[in-house]
Amino acid sequence: MTSTDVFQAYLERFTGGDVEGAAELLADDFTFRGPIVQADSRAEFLAGAKGAAAVARGVKIHHAWADGDDVCMFYDFEIETPAGAGAVQMAEWAVVRDGKLVSSRLVFDTAAFMALMPAE
Repeated sequence: MTSTDVFQAYLERFTGGDVEGAAELLADDFTFRGPIVQADSRAEFLAGAKGAAAVARGVKIHHAWADGDDVCMFYDFEIETPAGAGAVQMAEWAVVRDGKLVSSRLVFDTAAFMALMPAE
């Protein structure tokens, strides 16, 4: 599998409800930086991403760029909650080594994401 294939498989598994399958593609020391979750291990990321995983309903990848181990994807993260359904555009840069994601940086509009979340 290419770096792009690994990253795409991870996104499809995570957004398709297969969090365990997605976790198999993360290195133990996976690091993640995003506007809501920051993590320095696979376990820490999975704990922090539970909320997003619960509302994820799919992904539509618009474009992927790769340069060796580095992969960047622009995609729609499809969400469904009691407050509504929709998609949030995201850009994510991941590094893949030996078939596993070792790091990721995610950028998205948090207001668009929170607009789809139920009020507390």
